[in-house]
Amino acid sequence: MKINTALILCAGFGKRLNPLTLDTPKPLIELNNISVLETCINLIESLNIKEIFINTFYLKDQIRTFINKKNFKPKISIIEDGKNILDTGGGIKNMLNHTTEDDVLIFNPDTIWKKNYSKEIIEMEKLYFFKKLKNILLLVNKELSFDKNLNGDFDLKDNLIIKNDDRKFIYTGCQILNKKLLSTYKAEKFSINDLWNSLIEKKELYGFDTNNDFYHLTDLNTFKKLQDL
Repeated sequence: MKINTALILCAGFGKRLNPLTLDTPKPLIELNNISVLETCINLIESLNIKEIFINTFYLKDQIRTFINKKNFKPKISIIEDGKNILDTGGGIKNMLNHTTEDDVLIFNPDTIWKKNYSKEIIEMEKLYFFKKLKNILLLVNKELSFDKNLNGDFDLKDNLIIKNDDRKFIYTGCQILNKKLLSTYKAEKFSINDLWNSLIEKKELYGFDTNNDFYHLTDLNTFKKLQDL
């Protein structure tokens, strides 16, 4: 079993990076002369993914122009959220309507997705299919985070995600999801956190931890620090 399709969430306003994002969508912010979106696509290409869907809303024409100018190997389709932004869950569900694949990789381009993530994502994919899971999140211990102001989201025990006071692990912005999990959601706009919380209560949300240092384009202050690396 192998995943052939990836989704990239690119609809957000990126307000924490104002004033940079007043004129430029967050995925097109550059570090070392390459946009975080292109870095993300390069990682996906290294995973031999055949098709990518990107959702857009804020400054959407800039993202479309960027994709059209590039010659990326995977087929890339842009799916607009519509008249209103759909949030993470709604945006994912809307993109899933355009693919026949049941299992997809999903990325937030806020993370600096260097190609050294590829080996661990492949291992996460193997675990996903071996255990016949429906959702698995790539997590990182907060001690490996460049941005020390980021709080942990979850705890992890034997690949099972739990919520407690410890919360040593941060969601990196990469997950594998089976589209059936969203089939019962009737609302157009909702957060993917709603799904995660429901799965955690049922002890059905899984995680895979990465040993890579975690660089995340959190806000303007972090952006300035990342430029000095």
